[in-house]
Amino acid sequence: MIGRKRKYEDPHIRSFHELLSGHNPVLYKKEDLLAYDCDGFTIHKHLPKAVVFPENTREVASIVRYCHDHNLPFLARGAGTGLSGGAIPINGEVIISLVRMKRLLEVDLKNRRAIVEPGYVNLKLTQSIEDKGYYYAPDPSSQYCCTIGGNVAENAGGAHCLKYGVTTNHILGMEVVLPNGDIVEIGKAGILDEPGYDLLGLMTGSEGTLGIVTKITVRILKHPEAKQTVLAYFDKVSDASHTVSDIISEGIVPAALEMMDRIAMEGVEAAAFPIGHLLDAEAVLLIEVDGISAGMDQQIERILTVCRKHHVREVKVATSEEERMKWWANRKTGFGAMGAISPDYLVQDGVIPRTKLPVVLSTIQKISETYGLRIANIFHAGDGNLHPLVLFDATVEGETERALQAGSECLRACAAVGGTITGEHGIGIEKKEEMRFVFTEEEINAQLEIRQVFNPRNLLNGGKLFPSPSRCVEIKQS
Repeated sequence: MIGRKRKYEDPHIRSFHELLSGHNPVLYKKEDLLAYDCDGFTIHKHLPKAVVFPENTREVASIVRYCHDHNLPFLARGAGTGLSGGAIPINGEVIISLVRMKRLLEVDLKNRRAIVEPGYVNLKLTQSIEDKGYYYAPDPSSQYCCTIGGNVAENAGGAHCLKYGVTTNHILGMEVVLPNGDIVEIGKAGILDEPGYDLLGLMTGSEGTLGIVTKITVRILKHPEAKQTVLAYFDKVSDASHTVSDIISEGIVPAALEMMDRIAMEGVEAAAFPIGHLLDAEAVLLIEVDGISAGMDQQIERILTVCRKHHVREVKVATSEEERMKWWANRKTGFGAMGAISPDYLVQDGVIPRTKLPVVLSTIQKISETYGLRIANIFHAGDGNLHPLVLFDATVEGETERALQAGSECLRACAAVGGTITGEHGIGIEKKEEMRFVFTEEEINAQLEIRQVFNPRNLLNGGKLFPSPSRCVEIKQS
C-alpha cells in the first residue's frame, strides 16, 4: 500500500488511473515523459504533465471533462510525426495519446467509405482494402506511420493531392469530443452537401484547437486501371519549373508532379533508397499519371514532348511496378534522408502559384547564400507546395537561430508572390508569428473568435496556430 500511495501521490494522476482502463494507461515519470517532449519539430521541447492512453471515446471524454473541471491544459497526440510543433506541450499539458484507438470500425465498399478511429495508421487503411480494389488517397510522406486523426488535425496532403485533393476532400463525417467533454457527431452518415455550416471543413485543419476527433468517416476510391511514371532530369531548375507549368497548361492533370533539386538528390542518394539520380543535374521531376489504360501512352508522350521543349537532359519511363515503387520510396523518404548529409534540418512548407516557381526558387537560393546555410528543395511542384529544407548544425553556436530566420524568410517569399505559409504541415508553434504574413489583425481576431466558441478557456492545445498574446490582442476569456 505504501508503494501504491507513492505512485499516485499526485491526485490528478490517481484520478486519471481511475478514469481509464487498459494496461499502463498513464505515464507521469520524467523518464517516460521525455519521449513526448516534442513532435517532428524538434527545435523546441517541453515536458507534459502526464500522458494518458484512452481506449475509446467515452474515456477520451472523461479525461477531457476532468481536465476542464480542474482547469488543466491538455492536447491530443497521434503518432507525433507533425512538423510544426502542434503536439508539443508548451503549457505543461496532459497529453491525450490516441494511439490505442486504432481500429478499422467499418468498410462500406458499396458507398465507398470507411470508418476508422483516430489512431489508425494512414497506409494501413489502403493495405486493408487494396485486395478489394480500393485505396485511401491522401498520402503524406509519413503515411507508413502517421495516423488519420493527425491527418485530420493538419489537413494533410501528399504527393497525389494535385489530382485527388488533401484530407478535407476525403472526410465525410466525424465524432468529436469538445473541450468541455461533450461528444458531438459532425456529418450525417457520410452524406455530402449537408445543410448548414461546413463544420467538417472547420474542424479539419484546426490543428487540435477546437476538439478531439475520436471517429472518422473517410472516402475510399477504386484503384485506377493503369499508372505510368516518369523521371526527368534538367540542368536548370528554371527549365524544370517551366515544365511543370506547361504540363498543366497542356490540360494534363497528373496524379503527382514532384520536384527535387540537386541538394535533395544528394540526400536521397546517400540514404536508404538510392536509385541512381544524376547528381550533376540541377533538378529532377517525378511525374505520375493514372486512369484508364486507353490513351495513357499518348498522354505520356505529350508529357515527354513538354520536357524536351524545356531542354530535359534525360527522361525515362518506369518499365515495371517494382521500378515505380523504388522511385516513390526514394522520394517519400526525402525529408529523413537529409540526415545523411546534415546533422540537423528544418522543414518548411509554403505554397505559391505554379507560375512563380522560378522566381521563388531563385529567392530561396539567395536566402541560402545570405544565411550561409544550404537549403534543399523537395516539393509538390504541381500544386506549388514548396518544402525548403534548411540544413544546419545545432552544435554550432547561432546556427539554429539562423536556420529559423532563413525558414521564416522562405515563407515571406511565398507570401510575397500571393502564396501562403503552409500547405499541409500546419502552423503549430513554428509558424504562428508568420501568420501575419498572410492575415491582418482583424482576420486573426476573427479566427480567434471562432476558437472562442469551441474552446473558450483555451485549455485545449493553447498557444498554437495564432500569434502570441504579446503581439496579438487575444479575445478575452470568459
